[in-house]
Amino acid sequence: MSITTDLGDQLDDHHQRIDADQWNDIYIVGDVHGCFSPVARLLDELSVGQQDLVVFVGDLVRKGPDSREVLEFVMNRPNVRTVRGNNEQKLLRGDADLPELDHEHLSYIESLPVVLSWDDVAVVHGGINHRKPLSEHTVTELLNMRSLAEEGGYNRPYWFETRPRGPRVFFGHTVLSEPFETPWAVGLDTGCVHGRELTAYDYRASKFVTLSDVTTHQQRSSDSIVTPKQPAKQ
Repeated sequence: MSITTDLGDQLDDHHQRIDADQWNDIYIVGDVHGCFSPVARLLDELSVGQQDLVVFVGDLVRKGPDSREVLEFVMNRPNVRTVRGNNEQKLLRGDADLPELDHEHLSYIESLPVVLSWDDVAVVHGGINHRKPLSEHTVTELLNMRSLAEEGGYNRPYWFETRPRGPRVFFGHTVLSEPFETPWAVGLDTGCVHGRELTAYDYRASKFVTLSDVTTHQQRSSDSIVTPKQPAKQ
C-alpha cells in the first residue's frame, strides 16, 4: 500500500510529504551524531547545490562534539530536511541534555517529522515493521525499530533484511559494518561518530557515497555493529 494512504490519524502530524520533482538531485545521509566536519566534507564532495535536496535520517545530535553546529546547519538551509531520531527524542523526553541547545533548538526538534516521504520512498530513523500497517506503528517503534524477534535487541530477524515489499525505506539507527541496500530497504548508519564512515545515498544515481576518514568520538563494541546479510547479486 502507498505510504500516503497507509497513514492513519495517529501519524498524520508526524509525516511530511516532499515533491521530489522540485529538486535536481536528492541525497539521503546517515546518522551524524554531532560530527559537523564530515558532513561539510561529504556535501562538498557531492557538490550539493541550492537546487539539490539533502535528507538526514535523524540522530543529528549527541555523542559527537558539534551537536549545535549540525542542528543549526539543518535548521537554516531550505534545501535540507531531517526526520527525528531516537537521540532527538531523548532530549524531548528529558532523558538526555545538551546545555548548548536553547529553547529555539528544542522547539525545532519537536517540530521534526518522524516520516518523510516522496515517490514510493519513506525515510525514518529506526524502521518500519512490514508485518503491520504503518498507521499502527507508534512513534517509539519508528524511531527504534531493529529486530522483529520477540526479545528484540540485536536478535535476528532484522526488519530490513526481511522486508519483502515497498515503500522503500531509508533508515539509520542500526550501526552497520557496511551500507545495506535491497529494493525495499537502504541502511545508512555506518558509525561516523565511532570513527568508521559517514554514508550518503545518491537517490537519482542509485549509489552510495562514503567518507571514511573520520574521527572517533565514541568507541562502540563490535557486538553492537551489525554485519548485514546482503542480498545475493542477480
